[in-house]
Amino acid sequence: MRLRKVKYAQDKLRSYPELVYIDPIENKGKWNSIYSNNRPIHLEIGIGKGKFLFELAKLHPEINYLGIEKYDSVIVRALEKLLIEPLPNVRLIYVDAEKLPLIFEKGEISHLYLNFSDPWPKKAHAKRRLTSPLFLAKYQSIIATNSIIEYKTDNYDFFEYTMMTLVQTNSTILKISLDLHKEKDIMNVETEFETKFVAMGNPIYYIRFQIKE
Repeated sequence: MRLRKVKYAQDKLRSYPELVYIDPIENKGKWNSIYSNNRPIHLEIGIGKGKFLFELAKLHPEINYLGIEKYDSVIVRALEKLLIEPLPNVRLIYVDAEKLPLIFEKGEISHLYLNFSDPWPKKAHAKRRLTSPLFLAKYQSIIATNSIIEYKTDNYDFFEYTMMTLVQTNSTILKISLDLHKEKDIMNVETEFETKFVAMGNPIYYIRFQIKE
């Protein structure tokens, strides 16, 4: 996907430090304080324009939500939506997910969402995949015990790779779907990409799992 550069993105992001965290390392160990409560924090990595995160936040005001995005031209669109329709339980972080262990203490995150992340199809780039053993270890360093991770993709090869990685790392697979939108027992909130993929007739692959302690 080719990103359309938003020239004013950096300036706008820096204009709302109460909503977007650009230097998140200083909040390590005290993320609950930004919401002024001790409710569980759910994290989405790669929020796009925020559709998924914002819909979840409306459905669950009892949960605090954080969204990470590494592209300024993307996260600024999410910020603009948040300015139009403020959600007190949502905050954004402009950062690369590689820095997760520098941003969060162990146990700060109660639930994790990985939606339609880059499949990095070339074998040489496998370690960049958000379900690689390298990233699973990063998640393990920030999530609470027994936290659940939910993963969605429209890319079968990426899905297959993720399944193999979870088996190899002795992770606990709680639910698998080869066509999420035909499932009746999974509460699903769509992302922007998901809506487009489903309209094209593409199946959505889904895994709910826990990382081995």
